Amino acid sequence: MNAHAATARAERARPLHVGDHLREWRQRRHLSQLDLAGDAEISARHLSFVETGRAAPSREMVLKLAERLEVPLRERNVLLVAAGFAPAFPQRSLDDPALKSARQAIDLVLKAHEPNPALAYDRHWNLVTANRIVAPLLEGLPPHLLGQPFNILRLAFHPEGLAPRTVNLAEWSAHLLERLHRQCEATADPELLKLYQELKAYRMPARSGPVSADNVAIPFKLRHGNDVLSFISTTMVFGTPVDITLQELALETFFPADDLTAERMRQIAAALT
Repeated sequence: MNAHAATARAERARPLHVGDHLREWRQRRHLSQLDLAGDAEISARHLSFVETGRAAPSREMVLKLAERLEVPLRERNVLLVAAGFAPAFPQRSLDDPALKSARQAIDLVLKAHEPNPALAYDRHWNLVTANRIVAPLLEGLPPHLLGQPFNILRLAFHPEGLAPRTVNLAEWSAHLLERLHRQCEATADPELLKLYQELKAYRMPARSGPVSADNVAIPFKLRHGNDVLSFISTTMVFGTPVDITLQELALETFFPADDLTAERMRQIAAALT
């Protein structure tokens, strides 16, 4: 996706008819009407009528097409409303009693990951919660970068944030930008598109070359005191969410990539007890 074109498309007035929404999502997924009709087990003619407004889809049809198009839950509600139906997917706070088990699962994962850092963030990469190991790694950063909303990507790219401390900044920043670009492609979220443009404006060093074939993953190398800590990361999401908050939540866990980092993490954890 051309980022400028995507931003312009996201910022223009949203189409009002459900068929316009469906057509945009189908085109975003690079599917023909015939492809989507086959996946949804309907005729291409009927899908064409839905997209042009000549036929009104049922609630079940809207949800079926949205599922085939992998439309995020937040946007499925938009489709339903555009078709004249009530939203189907709630968006609760993590403090809501209905999400108590999910919140407990998040806290359990973060706590169990100690002595290594782990955090949870929302769809715009704003920090939701983190385990005790994260804060010591951020010591000395200016308060205006750590206030609410605490944006993880902005912290990683900002010249007053983690960028000067990141030893392999070229590789790590390129990796994060690629992840954000894929997320923009998948969701067309206007706020993510704005964030992508903001981060691209920061001056980052160019990669010296392709990633070595000896590497199993791009590490995050962070200068901490007199040491260079090296981590590899994994991302976890809830597998079968029907709540918008849960679908948009991700957990990032960092694992030591060398013995020095493992030892320093144990020392940091011991100092916190």
